[in-house]
Amino acid sequence: MRLALEEARLAPRTGDVPVGAVVLSPQGTVIGRGRNEREAVGDPTAHAEVLAVREAAKALGEWRLTGCTLVVTLEPCTMCAGAVVASRLERVVYGAVDEKAGAAGSLWDLVRDRRLNHRPEVIHGVLAEECGELLTRFFRTKDFGAPPDVR
Repeated sequence: MRLALEEARLAPRTGDVPVGAVVLSPQGTVIGRGRNEREAVGDPTAHAEVLAVREAAKALGEWRLTGCTLVVTLEPCTMCAGAVVASRLERVVYGAVDEKAGAAGSLWDLVRDRRLNHRPEVIHGVLAEECGELLTRFFRTKDFGAPPDVR
């Protein structure tokens, strides 16, 4: 999670929400990294998790990330939870809960939906306070005129 936090701390430099992610191989080696880059690249799918999963798939040379673990500072949204299921990740570890858009146990639980063909293990709350504080500090410096969307 500390590596994911390092990625998250880089995101605000481009105006992006501080969310970071890493994908670990079955041996525990980092094979993918990502941080939110929606603002940086103008891509609505440029969430930390999606970018880390793409990099991991490229590193392995295939789309199946069997035995791999996604570590992310914020609970995945529905798009990212879908990417987790589609890529066959073995587990998801996340820090802060996303009560507005979380899809790994809070608002929805897409990753463990029994109707899907793959259900990864979910571990939540890892360094949750530190992950949440990073987001809180970011949004306190922004003037949105309305309640912020954590993504």
